[in-house]
Amino acid sequence: MSGKLYLVATPIGNLEDITLRALRILKEVDIIAAEDTRHTLGLLNHFEISKPLISYYKQNESTRSAELVEKLKEGKDIAIVSDAGTPGISDPGEQIVRCAIQEKIEIVPIPGACAFVNALISSGMPTREFCFLGFLSMVKKERKETLEEIKYETKTLIFYEAPHKLKNTLENMLEILGNRNIVLAREITKIHEEFIRGKISNILENLEEIKGEFVIIVEGNCESKKDIEIKNLNQMNLDEQYKFYENQGLSKKEIIKQIAKDRNVNKNEIYQYFLEK
Repeated sequence: MSGKLYLVATPIGNLEDITLRALRILKEVDIIAAEDTRHTLGLLNHFEISKPLISYYKQNESTRSAELVEKLKEGKDIAIVSDAGTPGISDPGEQIVRCAIQEKIEIVPIPGACAFVNALISSGMPTREFCFLGFLSMVKKERKETLEEIKYETKTLIFYEAPHKLKNTLENMLEILGNRNIVLAREITKIHEEFIRGKISNILENLEEIKGEFVIIVEGNCESKKDIEIKNLNQMNLDEQYKFYENQGLSKKEIIKQIAKDRNVNKNEIYQYFLEK
């Protein structure tokens, strides 16, 4: 009988945030696969837990996943932990989950701390819908391309960022997304926890000491790409709008229906206009 794969969330700063269930699972499993064994050893020592540790980090994730799955098939229970927070969220964990699913191994999530969730609920930004993008690419061109892709996203946007890249990332956001309201959540649950709120330009002007890991919460665009396209279309006269859709290959019936939808009027009004012409 195969063992179970546990995805165990660990504290993102304050050790008191570990759950009773997480402690029990870490005590019960046969092996703990950790992003940084030295870091995890400190956590285990604090709670007087002694278990075999195996390194499981981004660079060895592919090969290590296969090894761990073999141990699971042998009946070993394994816990995956990252340095802080929830495995698989901008941390190793995704690949072994896919491998375990293929082998029909039971996967058990052990909930706990997650930096972006706590940053979001404290931000004051809309929480009903959001888009989490994790770390942007270190390559400037790719970073800008990603920001261009989500420029018209109306949901709240969430990013992780390292302190040494924060200034460049905010400058790219100002250039591409515009001067939006943002929240910088720094050192969440730690002694120097801080929430910095304001327009991107104002925060850039007053950015002094940049220390600790950051979560960046960005307000969504007030208009979607579709809203802007419709607005631009409605600035055309009816003949120009008809020609626009005709060039897209729509039939006369489809064009009249689409123009009526764009302008929020009865399609008979649009039909009558072209009939009179």
